[in-house]
Amino acid sequence: MIRFGDYIPLLYSQFEQTLLPSVYGFLVTFSLPTLTLILLYIFWPLWVTYVRAKNFLSIKYSVFEIKLPKDTYKSPKAMELLLHALHNTSDGSNLAQFWKGETRPWYSLEIISIEGWVKFMIWAEDRRKIGLMSALYAQFPGIEVREIEDYAKSVHYDPKTMKIWAAEFKFTKSDPYPIKTYVDYGLDKDPKEEFKVDPLVPGIEFLGSVGPNQQVWIQIMVIAHKGNQKKPGHLFKKTDLWKDQALAEIDKIMKRHPETKVAGELDKVTGRTAPPTLSDHEKDIVTALGRSITKLPFDVGIRTLYIAKKEAYDPVFGIGGCISFFNNFSTGHLNGFRPNGDKWTPTLDA
Repeated sequence: MIRFGDYIPLLYSQFEQTLLPSVYGFLVTFSLPTLTLILLYIFWPLWVTYVRAKNFLSIKYSVFEIKLPKDTYKSPKAMELLLHALHNTSDGSNLAQFWKGETRPWYSLEIISIEGWVKFMIWAEDRRKIGLMSALYAQFPGIEVREIEDYAKSVHYDPKTMKIWAAEFKFTKSDPYPIKTYVDYGLDKDPKEEFKVDPLVPGIEFLGSVGPNQQVWIQIMVIAHKGNQKKPGHLFKKTDLWKDQALAEIDKIMKRHPETKVAGELDKVTGRTAPPTLSDHEKDIVTALGRSITKLPFDVGIRTLYIAKKEAYDPVFGIGGCISFFNNFSTGHLNGFRPNGDKWTPTLDA
């Protein structure tokens, strides 16, 4: 009886004489390009991070203090037009992006309080200050803009004598859901001064109440949003995921077909589509989502910091005020802010 084991030497001999040279030749031929692709996949993101960091450190940045006139009658629409002037989605050429590390311009819109002295700041690249100042004066002719030393350099944190709390904020709902804007407060209609409701006033009052040996910094970093994300299920096709998600939410609420845009549910008995019945709450959401995707969007990061001498450190006032600063921009059913993390705990507390 011939067993399978008797064939093993014969099979090995055939493999060694015919198949092994072919496998070896294949590996030699394709090993170099394969290894190149693997290394490129691993090290390309590191290279991009490196050149961008190098470029960031090579650029001079400036901080501009904005002094408002005593009486300002400009509509919040003026600030929206200012942001339109700062909306720049150009990354430069491929050479500029991946060899020189060029990116879209960043700006930081800041409100700070130094012992109750409230100041409005804009941090920007020094090479863009002419365009920034032109846009500011165009929308707010009565303001005063001056370049100052970065206020952060004047603070030298000493854990023996000072305490600090800092946090980055995140949305309480998914990204497409907008926050409450000046339109929701009726400020787009330019009501009379006595009927205006300014959502920033409670926050400014908090900043003005900051006591001696205390500081609060609120920084809103913005960069123009570019809808060039990879489309799910496609290798090379690009799309704007933020806008796609917003439209998907609208379709979901209105029970609308994503392609035909026919709203409602199909009645299997009659074969007709019954229009959806939306509550006022759902109508508000659809209106806000639809309005937000018509704007020029920015990618935004918000962070805040409360720092004080140990004897003046008041977490109830300082931390509570930083967190509640954004309450007037939360709709409850649309979006809100909270410190990043599962709990309202400081990211740094010495």
